[in-house]
Amino acid sequence: MVKRAPARRRPRKAKPGTKGLAPAECRLEQPTGAAAEAAEAISKAGGCVVGSYKEPLGGHPVLLCVLPIDAVEPTPFQRDLSDAHHKRLADVINKTGRFLDPIIAVVAPRVGFWTPNGRHRLEAMRRLGAKSITALVVADREIAWQILALNTEKAHNLKERSLEVIRIYRGLVDEDATRPESQFAFYLDQAALVTLGVCYERVPRFGGGAYHPILRRLESFTDESLRSAVRSRS
Repeated sequence: MVKRAPARRRPRKAKPGTKGLAPAECRLEQPTGAAAEAAEAISKAGGCVVGSYKEPLGGHPVLLCVLPIDAVEPTPFQRDLSDAHHKRLADVINKTGRFLDPIIAVVAPRVGFWTPNGRHRLEAMRRLGAKSITALVVADREIAWQILALNTEKAHNLKERSLEVIRIYRGLVDEDATRPESQFAFYLDQAALVTLGVCYERVPRFGGGAYHPILRRLESFTDESLRSAVRSRS
């Protein structure tokens, strides 16, 4: 019998005012540790930190900053850019004359910054010839892998989600292929999307919608290493 993937449970609604930090507790007087290192990277890139705080749910440090636009790139495992979408965004930003929705960014592994959430805003600002862009820099680079949860600018279709998942997967393999696949279930969303991502890589016009319902029922994340698991899905 094929083991069905467990259903994802939504968290129960919490009682009002029982979780997170009060406003005064969100004040971050002086970034330390990874946040201080991120602040140094911002300065070295020619950017400036204009504020810092602890985000109100988990208390993680966040740096509000302005970065040189050339120092920011989308994470390499994101979906493809929508030409129409970023042009529409550029038109709206141009009409208002204001950029009010900061991108999320992390310090990139080698140089500059990655944005896991903000690619279309980034390209819209580049289209307008902007010199810099406002960003919320998160000290923990792990957030870059949580792209499916973060990227809410434009609804994903099945092909986009599948390609993002397989790109994330290959990035995780490059980082450390010995880790168990099941450790990254949150990042990858569905095991079926890994398989469909492989298919879309090979056949861009693949009709994944016809296979997705049955794959969702049949496939689950395993405790095999990432290297072994991706081979079995290929």
